Amino acid sequence: MLALSASVALGLTGCAQSGFQRQADGTELRLVEQVRIDQNGNQVLPGVTRQAAPADPAGDGTAVCPPLSLATTATLSGPDATLGLGIRNGIQLAVDQHNTANPGCQIQLKTFDTERDRDKARGDAQQIVADAFTLGVIGPGFSNEALDTGDIFEQAGMVALTPSATNVELAEQNRRTFFRGLANDGVQGMAVANYMKRQLGSGSVCVLDDDTEYGDGLAEAVRQTLGAAADPACSTGVGPEDEDVAAAVDVVGQRAPDAVFFAGYHSRSATLVRALRDAGVSADFVSADGSKDREFVAAAGESARDAVLSCSCGPDVPEFAAAYTEKFGEPPGTFSAGGYDLGTILLNGVDAGARTRPALLEHVRNYQGQGLERQYQWAENGELTGTLVWIYKVQ
Repeated sequence: MLALSASVALGLTGCAQSGFQRQADGTELRLVEQVRIDQNGNQVLPGVTRQAAPADPAGDGTAVCPPLSLATTATLSGPDATLGLGIRNGIQLAVDQHNTANPGCQIQLKTFDTERDRDKARGDAQQIVADAFTLGVIGPGFSNEALDTGDIFEQAGMVALTPSATNVELAEQNRRTFFRGLANDGVQGMAVANYMKRQLGSGSVCVLDDDTEYGDGLAEAVRQTLGAAADPACSTGVGPEDEDVAAAVDVVGQRAPDAVFFAGYHSRSATLVRALRDAGVSADFVSADGSKDREFVAAAGESARDAVLSCSCGPDVPEFAAAYTEKFGEPPGTFSAGGYDLGTILLNGVDAGARTRPALLEHVRNYQGQGLERQYQWAENGELTGTLVWIYKVQ
């Protein structure tokens, strides 16, 4: 079991490091925590240590329940699979800890790979709600999949918590079953844009995106906050082909901005930053949670040095990271702790007697408690009542 104190979970001083790429000279590039910021881009110092420890998926070990299951749906294959695998593994760790401690209440985790295909995501969602033993779902991981499947979970009355989908529109669908476990793009976009203006001194910025629901929404929030600092002459989407990257790099090179902000996933951002550096573009490279992955550092190599990445995910608690690494043979992913937290909330609900879909939905709706990542409590629209954003740097 994890023995996590509140001081460990909440004392976010110092520099947490995750994921590294060893360079030819023997040095290691890592994602290093810099500061925690508010929406104005200002540093938020850690508060007074709270007395409440993070919720434990093991509970008190006395739960007794009939055979029940939870589900997770995410992209588990392809170039962006590390995001989904990290989420799945975080949830699995919570489920395994629960089942070890509660022999009288064994919960199964049913896993679905969307393969980053929207039709597949809807088919998976229909399978999930058709299983009478499945009470709740964690996922999908990507915003477009969450937008496409939300109506299925809503019609089934099944609670659906996403640990990673950040598109603002998800909370504007009037769905009573939707809950987001992190800051949305509007919150993160404003925070990182203000950080760029006020802390990095970015007077001119090329804002690029990957033409996904996630990228479009985040880029728009960044542009709106940057205002005149966002150069409209190099505000463009970067499509999936090599020539799309080359075209964007040419435009950026002509504009010579102070910074480039890219809203997209790590496989694309690694390609883009390599191309920018190869073309001699020395502008600051800034991205967000979609890029905050050790695979970004591994794929971009030396080109990733000094890249700035924002994320509403905090640095990993050492005890959690150790337990995760021991079980899965690799460090936690960007949203692994968030998946663990959301899995714990559902498991605690089952242990407390919420063993129907309506009961588990009400458990989440009324929930208030500390997790590894943050304090969890939701507003009526499924958004967290309080969120902050962390800044990381590749060093």
